Amino acid sequence: MSEKLKIIVWDVQHGNAIYVNTPGNKDFVIDLGTGSCGNNDWEFSPLLHLKKHWNVPYLDGVIITHPHSDHIDDILNFDKLNPRVIRRPKHLTEEDIKAGNRSDDEKIIDKYLEINDRYCSSVSAGENHFSANNNGGAEFKSFWPKSCATSNLNNHSIITIISCADSKILIPGDNEPPSWNELFERSSFVSAIKGTDILVAPHHGRQSGFSKELFEHISSRLTIISDGPSDTTASDKYSDKSRGWTVHKRNGGKEKRNCVTTRKDGVIEVDFGNNTDGKPYIQVTVD
Repeated sequence: MSEKLKIIVWDVQHGNAIYVNTPGNKDFVIDLGTGSCGNNDWEFSPLLHLKKHWNVPYLDGVIITHPHSDHIDDILNFDKLNPRVIRRPKHLTEEDIKAGNRSDDEKIIDKYLEINDRYCSSVSAGENHFSANNNGGAEFKSFWPKSCATSNLNNHSIITIISCADSKILIPGDNEPPSWNELFERSSFVSAIKGTDILVAPHHGRQSGFSKELFEHISSRLTIISDGPSDTTASDKYSDKSRGWTVHKRNGGKEKRNCVTTRKDGVIEVDFGNNTDGKPYIQVTVD
């Protein structure tokens, strides 16, 4: 059994897809983006990659931050990993979801709505795989805004904070300032994000997702951006707000970075764990 928390931010261009493996050897994904693979034309499915190449038989939990197509493109493969539990912004109506997406995404949206209707039963504490008791100490906390206008689905994104081995990562969706400002009014949210080490930038690092007020509550070491060729308009701002951390290259070498992006750095892996002397560590590895 792994003694570390592993987080993979897949390179899915303009999209979002994250895999989490806990010290309790539970498997989770946050968002279901897809993307072309490098210079090849074939589409990369993170879900099928987990099943076929990493031998993940099923998922213990799925979090869909919000139902925009770039966050759920892989949803037609959802049932192939038979997820046990799913979190999503349940308060959004079918009308909200369809109005917030393009008509040519109908097949994907219909599948999302079918899953939304099917996963409607409550689960017991023992079946809740997001609980730290079931994850070898890794703790998931999720928050979502409710009062923002539903005409912008970005502002109804679930924000997840994962803590393990005295380290913390903050994973939002496409939140923009109205949803951030709503959440900052909740003391439980402000307390949960305090001490964030790694920030995944909201809305693919775009200016529209940047919240100056967020950095009044956190002082992250490193920002990760899941982006496409024209997305990262606020990367300099995230670099200015991050303290910096050592980033390792898979082919050797390392350097201190304030911000990494899937567009430039490929697949990004973050590991939280404890050394043999019991001291916590964070290791970030990129292509």
